[in-house]
Amino acid sequence: MLGLMQDWPLLCHRIIEHAATIHGTQEVVTRSVEGPIHRTNYKQIHDRALKVSQALTRDGIRFGDRIATIAWNTWRHLECWYGIMGMGAICHTVNPRLFPDQIAWIINHAQDRIVLTDLTFVPMLEKIADKMASVERYVVLTDEAHMPETSLKNAVAYEDWIGSCDGDFAWKSFDENTAAAMCYTSGTTGDPKGVLYSHRSNVLHALMANSKDALGTSASDTMLPVVPLFHANSWGIAFSAPSMGTKLVMPGPKLDGASVFELLDTEQVSHTAGVPTVWLMLLNYMSSNNLKLPHLKMVVCGGSAMPRSMIKAFVEMGVQVRHAWGMTEMSPLGTLATLKPPFAKTTGEERLDVLQLQGYPPFGVQMKITDDSGNKLPWDGKTFGRLKVSGPAVSKAYYRVDTNILDEEGYFDTGDVATIDAHGYMRITDRSKDVIKSGGEWISSIDLENLAVAHPAVAEAAVIGVHHPKWDERPLLIVQLKQGQKATREDILKFMEGKIAKWWMPDDVAFVDGIPHTATGKILKTALREQFRNYSFPNAAA
Repeated sequence: MLGLMQDWPLLCHRIIEHAATIHGTQEVVTRSVEGPIHRTNYKQIHDRALKVSQALTRDGIRFGDRIATIAWNTWRHLECWYGIMGMGAICHTVNPRLFPDQIAWIINHAQDRIVLTDLTFVPMLEKIADKMASVERYVVLTDEAHMPETSLKNAVAYEDWIGSCDGDFAWKSFDENTAAAMCYTSGTTGDPKGVLYSHRSNVLHALMANSKDALGTSASDTMLPVVPLFHANSWGIAFSAPSMGTKLVMPGPKLDGASVFELLDTEQVSHTAGVPTVWLMLLNYMSSNNLKLPHLKMVVCGGSAMPRSMIKAFVEMGVQVRHAWGMTEMSPLGTLATLKPPFAKTTGEERLDVLQLQGYPPFGVQMKITDDSGNKLPWDGKTFGRLKVSGPAVSKAYYRVDTNILDEEGYFDTGDVATIDAHGYMRITDRSKDVIKSGGEWISSIDLENLAVAHPAVAEAAVIGVHHPKWDERPLLIVQLKQGQKATREDILKFMEGKIAKWWMPDDVAFVDGIPHTATGKILKTALREQFRNYSFPNAAA
């Protein structure tokens, strides 16, 4: 027997329709690419998104066609999202921080027909346009006054493109499992892989994100998503915030400490989300200028591990810190480190111990850890295992890749190594390809990096496994010092003594001028392994 409820498909454009109807006057504020602060609201974004659908239809775009966006977080980008998805096309967010050849490869693989781009990226696209045969038109997200001379095919200014449309367009209802958006993984090894989100998965993920123990914003809050729209749906904020009527403040291209502080301050932002590098710049700027943010309630941090010192700095400001973990393949939220009983009343170092974990999953995400043979491992907070996940917003396959990515129980292997404790709190200890295997035991490179970066002279640290004749691998600590600071190998190792097991201690410390990163800001350990491929530990004897 089936239930007698209405068949109401979960479609992304229903979110902006709700925002326009119920929260129509709620502001969306943007630091525009052209410079000035721009103000609009959900009603206007909805109406202009309809014009985007109309312009795409006029250009011959059909149901299921892929449309690329290469753009910052702005009101125009948000309009494009809903306009593309509302007509049944697929919004393909492209990460502009990738190498140009990777961008060309991704656009070719997705077979994008139109590219919508910010002014910033026009010169880069001009250099690779001849490599992207599927692209029929480029729409530059600006007005006629700022439209550059360009060799891009059939290029048009966005305001002119939608300006000739009257918005008399109706979004249709269709199967909620229809593809809505796609995002390619950063691909530290091999080609990037396309993750294809459905309308249903995006809407369900937005509902997950809106829970109080996740992003938890309301219509009385203001959210500044520093995390870009091209990073796995901006962690779902482009859907979750409008669905709640939350005021959005979009930072545009300027993500330095001073610019982010200005928006947080002037717009009285209560919630914000981004990666550790951005928060480091913000904290340094605030410290140097003796500034405060009295309206800020919560900082969500993901992308890479948040150093304990950073968590402590925000906590001492009276700001909730929510350490998050997820993946492009998970839409992306997987866990958030909120303080549930019996940890809610903890203080001091004990509180930081919990906040430094990656957290526990919201309803809609299931997790397990296994050994290399797929056997489940205990949730004791100590046993390392391969972290696997399942849920309605988790990928079951990659776009145009004929390879099974699920185990026999339907779980996706995240590639992370983790522990899970009896309360469900998960802690990432490494990537499976980065974990150091010394004498048959595993050493967490992430734990060593977090400890090293707490040294007052250390700006950034990375740990890789280097061949050892006796132990197979031993950890090499690679350190970039803060500008003007000095420290020796002995200084760093002495600082780490007593804080980790003796056999975890790095065998050596190498100092570098800079540590390489991926396009998403993660440490690029493949490059470090190549850089130190001929390295051998001093006094290493079998």
